[in-house]
Amino acid sequence: MDNKWGDADRPAAHHVAIIMDGNGRWAAERGLPRVEGHRQGVETVRRIVEASMELGITHLTLFSFSSENWSRPEQEIYDLFGLLRRFVRRDLAELHKNGVKIRVVGSRNGLEDDILRMLDDAVELTKNNTALNLTIAFNYGGRDEIARAAQRIAEDAKQGVLAPKDVTQDRFASYLDTAGLPDPDLLIRTSGELRLSNFLLWQLAYAEFVFVDVYWPEFTKELFEAAISEYQRRNRRFGGRSARSTA
Repeated sequence: MDNKWGDADRPAAHHVAIIMDGNGRWAAERGLPRVEGHRQGVETVRRIVEASMELGITHLTLFSFSSENWSRPEQEIYDLFGLLRRFVRRDLAELHKNGVKIRVVGSRNGLEDDILRMLDDAVELTKNNTALNLTIAFNYGGRDEIARAAQRIAEDAKQGVLAPKDVTQDRFASYLDTAGLPDPDLLIRTSGELRLSNFLLWQLAYAEFVFVDVYWPEFTKELFEAAISEYQRRNRRFGGRSARSTA
């Protein structure tokens, strides 16, 4: 697929990560129940997945449910899981038809068996697709991911599989949930909040951040394109000297 953003003088955002924030506030400002905000948020997911394919983005990662979201009211959690079930039932076949490969990252602890089976089935069905790599961060927390990776490394060290000198940055990354995925080029967060909220703490080390002052249900393809254009105006140095500078 052609990449609209692939001009030689304009860096391509191959991997975009998004913190989809503001569903509840969107609903509250309209006097609607929070579940309606989440329902509209699902519509935005559909819109942005489609836009990503049109724009030639190869990897899209969405923060859908954090490990901290368990502190929300029980009814809201029930509603969120219900929306996930309906999204998969309604959209999985279409995503598969369009060549979307689904991956799920996050802890499996605390998830009901039918949710786990549904997620596993989606991953298995789409594992050979290549049009878009769609990663869903579900029951995910960045610190939890790093801690779980460290536990696995410690276990391998205990078993003699690893020596301390073997634990390089690349080796550590291979124990993360996102092993094998490229780090995001661009992080977008909606709702105007200016924080990471425990999302991809390792992987976002050199990503560019764009914060958009609209709620997720209001996030359009045009705003998505504007965020990517903003990214392209940045000068990424990865801790080194600017490629455009001789100083």
